This record gives sequence, structure tokens and C-alpha cells, in this order.
Amino acid sequence: MKQKIFALTLLCMLLTGCGNTVSPEQSNGTSEPIAETVVTETVPETTAAEESSAADESSLAVASGDDVIAADEVGYEGMEPIPAEAITAGDYYIKVDSSSSMFKIASCKLIVADGKMNAELSINSKSYDYLFAGTAEEAAKADASEYIAPEETENGYTFTFPVEALDQVIECAALSHKKQLWYDRKLVFRADSIADESIPGREKHTVESLGLADGEYEIEVQLEGGSGKASVQTPAKLTIANGQATAEIIWSSNKYDYMIVGDEKILPTDTTEFSVFEIPVAVFDRKIRVFADTTAMSTPHEIEYTLYFDSLFIK
Repeated sequence: MKQKIFALTLLCMLLTGCGNTVSPEQSNGTSEPIAETVVTETVPETTAAEESSAADESSLAVASGDDVIAADEVGYEGMEPIPAEAITAGDYYIKVDSSSSMFKIASCKLIVADGKMNAELSINSKSYDYLFAGTAEEAAKADASEYIAPEETENGYTFTFPVEALDQVIECAALSHKKQLWYDRKLVFRADSIADESIPGREKHTVESLGLADGEYEIEVQLEGGSGKASVQTPAKLTIANGQATAEIIWSSNKYDYMIVGDEKILPTDTTEFSVFEIPVAVFDRKIRVFADTTAMSTPHEIEYTLYFDSLFIK
């Protein structure tokens, strides 16, 4: 009898005391499992300071400080905007002034159609990933869908850029491939590189329209451009021969070794005291773009100027 009691006691001990693992069903005395505890990580709300910091980080996309070099002046004094509606529809290869030597336009085809203008700007490099019609700050905040992507060419990239008007300073932002920063650029699409007949109503005064007979005259001439230190003598001698006008341009120094007017390179007739040139005058009362090469610096430099021959002051 004692052996049976001992055996039963030993069996109970084995059943209840030897196991350390308790099942979910056993732990609450029911057949339903105990719900597992889920730990949820609480994400703190963004503070105003953190939002400000995030905004500061986004502004780093705009070039500043040592990353920016001084911008060049573009356009010319007294220019007046010419919208698409004033230009005959067609394609034109025109000159574009850029405010940065790091953003040179190799060529530009202007497309005028349906009252709008777009320019195919060709750059002989792949230094820029995108352009944007606006400032660098606006580009950094804009949606990527507003960026102007390039088309790859044999020599670099071509961007199709909207043009609001000719002879007007237009904001352009360029995204540097190397630095991934937006840079401000200013562009002027020059109307003086389009033939006059393509801009109806653009008044043009010539020897013929002014009725100038062959002979010698004096005419008031105005010079603009460069550093502003150079000047030319006025009035200048104007010679009409066989219906063609030639002006004698006398510079304020003798350091100019040639001029470029249109496609013609002109050498001086005298450099004893002043640099003297005889240049053709195809039109009056309109700023004529010319280049003059100066040797006054450590290396020769071609400088762009404009000359304005005023027909109201012909004597």
C-alpha cells in the first residue's frame, strides 16, 4: 500500500514540478491565448526649429559664396523688349549674351511660331544637367517636372528654352553636374542679329532714306560699352561715296589694333597719337554692335561696344 502511495506521489511531482514552460492556455486558466504585447515606436513631431533646419538644407542647392563668380553685364543701354508677336514667324540663328563665362552659348536657333518663342541653346559641354526658366532660388524650390532637360549632341548639350522677348534680360538657372548646385545666369537674346525685314515696323534710316548726296559731313556719334573709360571723338567725319557711308572713328588712345564691324575686320589708318579707323555705316539712329581689340592690357582683349550715329545731327 505504501508503495502505491509513493508511486502516485512521484507521478504527481513529475507532472507538475518538472516542466518550466507555461503555455498561453495554462497561464490564464482558459483555452484562449493571451494577447501579445505590441511595442509601438512613437515618432516625435517635427519642431519648428527642425523644419527651419530642413529649409536651410534645401537652400544649399543654390550656389553661394566662393562658388559664385562676378556676373558680366548683358545687353546694352536703352534696349527695348521685342515680343514674339512683333517678329515674323520662322527660324533664326541669333546671338545670345550670357552673364557668365562659364555658361557660353555656342549657337542659338530661335524658333518663332504661334505667338511664342523658344530658343535651342547649344553648349559645347555637358557641365549642366538641367536649366530652369527663373532664378536659382526658384529652381531649388520648383518641382523637377519644371526643369529643362538637355538633348545630347556630338559636341555637348542642347536645351530648348522659352524666350519671353528679345532685347530683354531673362533669368536662367543652370544646375551644375559636378557640384549639383543651381547657378544664376542672365541671358539677352539680341534683336540686332535678326534681319530688319523680319521685324515689321522697325524703322531703318539709311543713306538712301535720308537722301544724303555724295560728299563729306559731320555727324554726332555716341559710344557705349566696355569699362566706360574709352571714348571716341564727336562729331565724326562722315563720307558718302557712291551711296555708301563711311565714318572716321578716332579713339581716345592709340592702343586699339583692329575693329570688327559686322563680319569685317578693319585695321587702323593711324596709331601715332590715337587709333583711327574708317568703318562702314549701314544704318543710322540705331546702336551698331562693334568690337575693338585693345593692347593696353597684359594680353590683347576684344571688347564689345555700340556706336550710335545720330542722323538729326548731320552737318
